[in-house]
Parts: sequence; structure tokens; C-alpha cells
Amino acid sequence: MLFLSLLVLITGGLLLINGCGGGSQQQITTPPPPPPAPKIKHIVIIVQENRTPDNLFHDQNLINAGADIASSGLNSQGQTIQLGVQPLGNDYDLNHKHQGFLDLYDNGKMDGGDLVNVTCDGAAGCPPANPQFMYVNQSDVQPYFDMAEQYTFGDRMFQTNQGPSFPAHQILISGTAQTAVGSSDWVGENPQGITMSGADTGCTAPPAEYVYILDANGNEPDKIYPCFEHPSLTDQFDSKNISWKYYAPAAGSLWNAPNAIQHMCGPDQPPPNATTCTGSDWVNHVVLYTTANPAPMLDDIANGQLPQVSWIIPTGKNSDHAGHPNYTDGTSWVASIVNAIGSSQYWADTAIILTWDDWGGWYDHVAPPKIVNDGSSWGSGSIYGFRVPLVVISPYAKAAYISHVNHDFGSILKFVENTFSLQAMGYADSFAFDDLSDCFDFNQTPLVFKTINAPVPASHFLHDTTPPEGPDND
Repeated sequence: MLFLSLLVLITGGLLLINGCGGGSQQQITTPPPPPPAPKIKHIVIIVQENRTPDNLFHDQNLINAGADIASSGLNSQGQTIQLGVQPLGNDYDLNHKHQGFLDLYDNGKMDGGDLVNVTCDGAAGCPPANPQFMYVNQSDVQPYFDMAEQYTFGDRMFQTNQGPSFPAHQILISGTAQTAVGSSDWVGENPQGITMSGADTGCTAPPAEYVYILDANGNEPDKIYPCFEHPSLTDQFDSKNISWKYYAPAAGSLWNAPNAIQHMCGPDQPPPNATTCTGSDWVNHVVLYTTANPAPMLDDIANGQLPQVSWIIPTGKNSDHAGHPNYTDGTSWVASIVNAIGSSQYWADTAIILTWDDWGGWYDHVAPPKIVNDGSSWGSGSIYGFRVPLVVISPYAKAAYISHVNHDFGSILKFVENTFSLQAMGYADSFAFDDLSDCFDFNQTPLVFKTINAPVPASHFLHDTTPPEGPDND
């Protein structure tokens, strides 16, 4: 009679069966246990306009907690200038082109703020004394202060480029503002030419529209039509069935990044003769505000249709942009989005990344660091642009935390890539200092959401029949 013994050992996923009577041994490898489910399943990137931390977040509570916010700065004469107080809706704008960057930066001395040009557009009593050296009245931006104090505030977030909004928005979705793959030329400025309105740019712009480019030496020797072709982070979303939307105002706005990336726009005619974007990315994922549906992101949140990744771009009057006394609703607009997510099913697994697309010409005292990369052109001297504010809001954001770690727009893209296991694109994402990881603690007890009080209710944005305009040209 054959005696059969079975010895079963399970160690490190190996199942060993020893049949003593048969003299044979069979190994069956069992799969390891699955990794824990990611805590973040939705990422919302809100991009406001043209502010620095010194200008927008002069919050004494943040300062007391260690945030690096200045109350004074040096001008080109070596004088110390105390920052004045002004409303969010001020009546002048500042030069935030590449030349404005060079003026303030002054080889890292950060003492050229008084050299930054001011545009008043005929406003009486404009400009005030030391117009570049200002911070916004707390009562106008209290919702931002409340968000920053409760969650994570970054005081070392740098815009990746050294100029204005148009290239910044390109970087925020693709990590680059290259004119073409492999080119050493980057988009340096906002488009201009026949329209000067900022609402007819990208791959459907009139033929006479153009934009100046930065070469590898940081000069602007040439100009080209504002339609480019390079990869975008959304390419991987499409291939991996990751849902995404890009909420924006006008189709031709310089704040609308997909309209200037040719494969995302899918122009109806070869540029510069196109008039409409018709590509699948544009038709299926770019959501424009209309008078009939002025706040589609709020509807999507309420209806359980928030995509896995969202970019949310404001209209002009909700943007915090300087030079417009009636641009005062930005804090309430952002609060309406944060509150909608916070009171919904999405709060449990969402990260909200709130930042500003460029410095706007305002004084900031922190010199940007150098970029460590493979030699690609990133502007003169391979220096990041100036600081912009950063607020990270999530049940897993570190509470009442000041992040002193260097971040840039590439850090946001790297965070998205790591969250959804995507490949690096080889642009700003690859050379970012970090992936925002210091802003999160995924082992903490999830934070309970507290409503952000705001002067204007969400119902205003849901029923606003004002035409959803983009920027003037900034």
C-alpha cells in the first residue's frame, strides 16, 4: 500500500508540494498580495492668475507659523521699501514679460522691482507710490488664508518659466513650452499681433498672430505663429483610459493650453488657416463655460461626474488678475469649487492643487533657484521663474503645514504621474525638485472638511449670465 504524504509550505508566495511516494516535487508560485489602493483617486488643479506669495498671502498667522513672507523689499537704489496695502481689485497692471523678470531678478539680487513697468490705462491717481511693492488687503482674500492655514501652504513654489501666462499654461499641462519636439526654442511671451485681445490665439489664431520665443541664451530673437506640437500629459490619460477634463473660458484664450497644442486642438484646417478645434481631445475633454452653463465643474461634482484629473481655469473676473477693479470674485470662485468637493463623495480621495500661473510683476523677495536638467533651454541661465502661491487641500494634506521644499509646475505633473503610475515625459516633470510628497501624509487620520466661508455664494457662479471672457492679453 502506497503511503503518500503531503508537505505544504507557503513562504513568500511559493507553494511547495512534496509527493513522497512519487519522488517528485512541484512548485507553484502564488501571486503576491495586491498593493494597497491609492489614497488619491482624483486630482483637481486650479490655476489662478498673476500673484506672488509676498503680494497675495500677507497672512500674519502663516508668517507666525514660519511662512517666508516679506513686509519690505529692496529697490534698485538700495533703499528698503515697506510693502503697501491695496485691494485685490486694483486699477493698474505690471510688466510680467521676460524683461520684467530680468528687471526684478537682477542676477539674483531681487532689487529691481521699481524698474518693472506699470500700466494704468488712464486710471485717476495711478500709479500710487511704489506700485510694485504691495500686498493685498486680508479682508479681500480671507478664503485663501483659511485654506492655507487649514491645509498645506507652499512658500517655495516657483513658476517654471520666466514670463507670462501663455507659456505657463503650456507647462502646466505638458511640462514644456517648446515650439516643437527637440527644439531649443521656448515660447517666451503672450501672443500678440492682429487681435491683442488674448481671445484668438493658439492653432486657430488669425494668420497675423505671433509670439516671441526664447532661445537657449535667454534672448528673444524671433517670433512664430502660436501653434506648437509636443507631447502632453493627457496623451497618457487617453491611452490608459484615465478620465480628464480641462475647464476653461474662451476657446481661443491664451489661458486655454490645449488650443495651442496641435494634436489636442485638431484644427479644422492646416494652421494658420484654421478657425475651430475639432480634435477628439478638444471635443471630448475641453469644457468651455457658457452663459447657459457658467460653472460646469460644479455641476459635474454635484452629478458624480468629476473626472480623475481636472484642470480648472478661471474667467477673467474670477482670476485675481491685476489691473481690473471688478476682478474681485476669485477667492469666492475657488471656495465654491473647494466646498463642492469637500461636501461631496469626492472629498475622501481627492487632492486639490491651487496655484497661480505667474508672478504678475509684483515684488517678491525670494530669488528663484537654478534648474538642474539635461541642457534643454529653460530661459536665461537655466533659472526658474519667480515664486507663486501654492495651497494643497486634501484629507491627506498635512494640516496647518508650511512646505519649504522647492516645487515648480513640474512637481504637479510628477504628482499626477506618480498617482496614476504614468511615465515621465522628460520635461519639467523629470527635472522637478520633487512630486509634492512633503505636502501629504497618507498615514494620518483623514482630515474632516470644514466649509470655507466666502463673500459670494456658489449659487452666483451657477447662475452667472455674464459672458465668460478670458484675459485681455495677460
